[in-house]
Amino acid sequence: MANLRDIRRRIGSVKNTRQITSAMKLVAGAKLRKATERAVAARPYQDALGSVLQSVGGRAAEVSNPLLETHESVDRAVVVIFGSDKGLCGSFNNALFRETERFLAGLKERGLEVSLRTFGKKARSYFGNRGYEITESIIEVSHATYMDEVHKLVDHLVGDFTTGEVDEVYLVFNEFESVLTQRPTFPRVLPLSLDEEEDTGAQADFAFEPSGQELLNTLLPLYLQGILLRAFLETEAGEHASRMTAMDNATRNASELIDTLTIQYNRARQAAITTEIIEVVSGAEAL
Repeated sequence: MANLRDIRRRIGSVKNTRQITSAMKLVAGAKLRKATERAVAARPYQDALGSVLQSVGGRAAEVSNPLLETHESVDRAVVVIFGSDKGLCGSFNNALFRETERFLAGLKERGLEVSLRTFGKKARSYFGNRGYEITESIIEVSHATYMDEVHKLVDHLVGDFTTGEVDEVYLVFNEFESVLTQRPTFPRVLPLSLDEEEDTGAQADFAFEPSGQELLNTLLPLYLQGILLRAFLETEAGEHASRMTAMDNATRNASELIDTLTIQYNRARQAAITTEIIEVVSGAEAL
């Protein structure tokens, strides 16, 4: 009978776990809808701004900006890593961090001195425990504070880049593609590059007011802010998607385990009853 009590206790424990994972799945799903809307809504703005910058850079004569200039000697790089503060989101963090280690190894093979800036407790813990140099670690960042963090990060990165303390800046984040797919992405954000527009035949003449140089000086920081904001939004959406998927799998596994334990319990109970009947019959025959 002790075995039956253990099985009943375990079934109750798994049912409680299933209730928790089911609730977490619902919460993650509700947050995912809002996060996805924000991430998707930010993409057209960033694409349009990039197109304008390409047009200005390709058509305005002799425009330049420190953010576009490659340093003569490329020795130092900063990698900004976006992870989550909370766990229980499947392989969202670990898959990204493993790819990041390979990316960092590639930078070091080029002879670069690499330092990290991390967002999220998981990134700080993972890379801090592995001996990487972390110059700054920010945790507990919410949607309400994204722009504040973006402005501070832009000031730091642009200041370090223009003074020559840093030669290249890269971002590391999971790009949200679907609920089941988040793709590790490693864009270089400094120096910025403006790909020239394709030649479509007849070229129109543009008159820039103010000048193309002034437009470039104004739009480039905005473009950089947009890239960083997108990294926050994509990370948020991917985290909630991974957590919802992980909790859904956990709920399914709990249900399957409950079914297995119930069958095991019924068999043990049936065996115990059969044993008692045999004992009663054997005792009666002995009389």
